[in-house]
Amino acid sequence: MNQSRRSFLKYILGGSLIAFIGAVLYPVIAFLKPPKSKSVEISSIKVCKVNDLPNDSGLIFKFGNKPGILVRTPKGDFRAFDATCTHLDCTVQYKKDMGVIWCACHNGKYDLNGRNISGPPPRPLIPFKVIVQGDEIFVSKQL
Repeated sequence: MNQSRRSFLKYILGGSLIAFIGAVLYPVIAFLKPPKSKSVEISSIKVCKVNDLPNDSGLIFKFGNKPGILVRTPKGDFRAFDATCTHLDCTVQYKKDMGVIWCACHNGKYDLNGRNISGPPPRPLIPFKVIVQGDEIFVSKQL
């Protein structure tokens, strides 16, 4: 009889300890896990006016819930891409002094056509279509 009480107490205390650890760890793990964001489906967006982007410059913009980059080449042409690096999802930027689209995370470089030219990026950037209507610049997904 004494042995069964001892076993019963072991089970109760062991179960309580497991429940306590679970009650402490669950909120910590739930806090560390980022919340799921709803995907916003956008096909086209107005980015800026033509005069807002001088030649040989770039502009980061939000395309849904992802970053995009609009580059105006030294000749005045417009190019737009998904601004997420194909290596580790860092945001790329336009480097005027190098004349490339550059990823600061691991020194990845893309030319102004979005092709990966050096560093670790395995694939080119995803291109967007640039539409100039009057003095406004629109960017849309390519079909």
